[in-house]
Order: sequence, then structure tokens, then C-alpha cells
Amino acid sequence: MKNTTFAELRAKTGLTLDEVREMTGYNLRNVYRWENGELLPRKTVITLLENYIASKLPTTSTDKSKFRFIDLFAGIGGMRKGFESVGGTCVFTSEWNKYSQMTYQKNFPGGHEIAGDITKLHEKEDIPEHEVLVAGFPCQPFSIAGVSKKNSLGKPHGFRCKTQGTLFFDVARIIEQRRPVAFMLENVKNLASHDGGNTFKTIMHTLKEELGYSVQYRIINGNSFVPQHRERIFIVGFRDANTFDFEKLQLPAKAGWPTLSKILHTEDGTENPEPPYTEGAKSKVAAKYTLTPNLWEYLQNYSKKHKALGNGFGFGLFGPDGTARTLSARYHKDGSEILIKQKGKRPRRLTPRECARLMGFDQPGSKPFEIPVSDTQAYRQFGNAVVVPVVKAVAGHMLPHILAAIKPAKQPKRTPELVA
Repeated sequence: MKNTTFAELRAKTGLTLDEVREMTGYNLRNVYRWENGELLPRKTVITLLENYIASKLPTTSTDKSKFRFIDLFAGIGGMRKGFESVGGTCVFTSEWNKYSQMTYQKNFPGGHEIAGDITKLHEKEDIPEHEVLVAGFPCQPFSIAGVSKKNSLGKPHGFRCKTQGTLFFDVARIIEQRRPVAFMLENVKNLASHDGGNTFKTIMHTLKEELGYSVQYRIINGNSFVPQHRERIFIVGFRDANTFDFEKLQLPAKAGWPTLSKILHTEDGTENPEPPYTEGAKSKVAAKYTLTPNLWEYLQNYSKKHKALGNGFGFGLFGPDGTARTLSARYHKDGSEILIKQKGKRPRRLTPRECARLMGFDQPGSKPFEIPVSDTQAYRQFGNAVVVPVVKAVAGHMLPHILAAIKPAKQPKRTPELVA
């Protein structure tokens, strides 16, 4: 009976047995035995065939594409923008929210369709080959009760037992099946302390001990790149050992950190009009973003009440020289965490365009990020998004190691040591 792995891979390459012999440096007798399942080839042989297949696969981007990646829990594409900026080609996207899908499709037209519920996807049949996996998965508690009992009954164990029913499980099963050369996961800073640290311990144990990846993590504040205090945890893993050192990623010096003046509408006529966000000849921020008298009074009273109780609850009021609080998905409710001062008027919310800039989706000199949804949905989407320049920085730091891992393997010399 044929060895499925070798026979299937060789068939995909289109190479003859003699061509495989020439490429690998092994003798023809060994190649016949691999083909017939009489002998298992060494890992170097499988790697050579996989690299050969990968080199022949078409991509959906230009010849400048350096690697393929998949975008899970994609939201509106912040991860994709970051990894495309360093030469990656996105070959698969999964996002369940229909409004986020609308925004994603508007900004990344053509190519592949967006897959919906990741829990319904088969890790082998539905997920294409890729070198890098990126995912901003939601944080969920993991139950590890009953592991020993399940083991004794022969039921799923390891991460399949501990994380089944959580969305991290879906990331893990794809990594297990597809074995990308690298991955990058993103989550809120509190992931590290969630459930007394048990959640993070389970994640790291799964990635390192059970899936066999070399893993590092780092908490990065987005205020190095955008005028917003936004701390997020980034987890980077590589299939093979290398010299990647997350702590060596250099962030911009504090002297160069931006302020809100970089993202606010100028309101002096130098910006092109963009209704419904701006109005009038000088592109002033539309009146609808100014708080109503009742809402402004409520927020002030709410703040006074909690300050008297010694709590820190209240609104955040900022001018052009400030750095905003974290933009959240609830921003559409009252905008209280980031209110912008207005001379002689009540403060206002940020417009969705300003939110796009605050999250790094819009960059000077580039085409504005498309916002095809309502303000409510836009606020939710940007509040749940990643800071694009942070992802770009992390992706750039990973890039040399990604490219080294996918570099076509050199043909082994024909030495006795290589003969199986």
C-alpha cells in the first residue's frame, strides 16, 4: 500500500520518480520504496516536495507577493492591511458579522469570498495553504475540569479537551492541521490576567507544548503610532526555532508620538468635503456630532457623582494636543470616553472618519478607508479593530524570519548520510 503523504505530494508536483531522485539526491530504489509505502522518507524530502508545490501555486496578488496569509476573526481588515504592507497576500478571510463583511469587502474588492462562522469551517477542506496565520480571536474562559476522566474514556484530550467550545480552539485546530511557518494572534491586554491567568496559561501551553511552536508575546501600546492609549497583547509563534526576539522590536521614541491634531478634521477648508461627516464650505464637522444639551448635562452630573464617591468614572475631554483614551465598541452610545473640545460650544464625538484615522486605517497621501455602514456600525467596527501601524510594525519584525522559513530548501548533497 502506498504511503499517502509522499505519493500524494509527488503527484501534486507532477514530477517523475526519477526527477524526485535527482532533486532529493537519494537513490531510485529508496524513491520507489517511498512511493509504495515500504519506507518513510525523511522530513527533508517532504519539505522539498512541499516547497516545490508552493513555488508553483498561483497567488491573487502581484509578483511582489512574498508570502501567503489567512485572516481569521478579520473584522474590517486591520490585520490584513498590516500584513499586506510588508508584502503578504491574503488567501482566506473569515468574519461572521455581516456589517463588518460589508466594510471588509468594500476595502478589499475582488479575490476570495469571506467565509462566515469559523466554527463551521473544516480545517483541511476549507482552509487553503498558507505560510502565516493571523487572528484577533475573542477572549473566552477555558474549562479544564474533567480532563483526567476524558482521557480515561479515550475522549479528546489536550487542547481539544481544554479549549473545545471556545473560539481559540478553532485557531488551534487550523494551526495543527496546516502547520503555518508563523502566526500572530492579537487580543486585549487583560488576556494575560483573565480568569486568574488560567486562560493565558492554557493558550501558551497549547501553542508551545501541544502544537510545538516557539512562542513569544508582548504588550504594545498604540500611542507610539496613533494619538490613542490602546494596549493590546500580541502573540507571535514560529514553527521552527529561529532568532526572532520580540523585545528587539523598536517603537517610535516618545518625542515623535502623534497628538489628536493629526487625526481631527481641520475645519478650515483645507480638507475636501465629506458629508455626512463634514458640512459647509470649510468642511466643518457636522452639527450632529455635537452633544445635545441633555446628554452633556447627564455626563457632567454622572462624572461629579462618581468623583464624589472616589471612583474614576467619567467622560474624557481632549483638545488637539492630547492623546485619547481607548476607543471602544460602545462609543456609539454616548462617546463619553473621547469627547473633543469645541470653542464656545458643547463638546462633540469623533466622526467615523476621525476614528478611521485614530486606528491607523487612514494614512496621509493614501486613499481614504471606505466606510459603507452607519455611524453606529462604524463606531463598533473601529472600536473592535486593531491599530494598523502596530500590526505593520510587528509584521515587519517577523518578515525576515518568515521569508527564511519559506525559502526553498537547498537540494541535499548526495552523501551516504542521506540514504534512508
